[in-house]
Amino acid sequence: MARFVKFLSAELVKFCAGSKDEAAWTELIGRSHPVIAAAALRTARHWGEPSRSQLDDLIQDTYLKLCEDDRRLLRSFQPRHQNSFFGFLRVVAINVVHDHFKAVKAIKRGADQTGPLAEPDHEVGPRLGESDSFTTVNQHLQIERIDKALRQLTAGRDQERKCMVFWLRHRHGMTASEIAAIPAIALTTEGVESMLMRLTALIRAHFMASISHREVKVLPRKNRSKRAGS
Repeated sequence: MARFVKFLSAELVKFCAGSKDEAAWTELIGRSHPVIAAAALRTARHWGEPSRSQLDDLIQDTYLKLCEDDRRLLRSFQPRHQNSFFGFLRVVAINVVHDHFKAVKAIKRGADQTGPLAEPDHEVGPRLGESDSFTTVNQHLQIERIDKALRQLTAGRDQERKCMVFWLRHRHGMTASEIAAIPAIALTTEGVESMLMRLTALIRAHFMASISHREVKVLPRKNRSKRAGS
């Protein structure tokens, strides 16, 4: 199992999509469980407060969804960046939970229900196959700029973990305690919070320096224009 701990998430998913290796799946579940559990709980609360057993069933249903049709979803997954698998897991869990409660609601309404079921009055995650929640070009460009800066600033040892922690917090909305619960992170909640503070400060300083540099380059041009017109 030790060798799978070193796998990048995208590599581990690709391996598990074509294998039933117990050690690989144990590692994948260890990384996936906090993300799936958090997404399932938050989504279920749109419909009411779930019981512990109900939440466990929803988490189990999410794993079954990932494994059905000979692991079709895992085989079709195409990573956009190193940590995109966690966003993918979140979407799968959200869809599983909503499908469950809509089915329960349909049963309660009766078998002769023909009208469309009302969606809960909350923003939900996108359906599989649709674009992710960052749908505009500007948002994608912003993410790409931040990710590029993040990788420049964390180049070298421990880069993957730092990038994973940053995006789990700022893109997928996980709390520091939820991130710390992922075995691959290997940090306490306080450790995650400290890392996030350092990374945020580094990125802020990077972009502030970039803005200042552009302003310095522009000023001489303005001065030359004034002199030319005088």
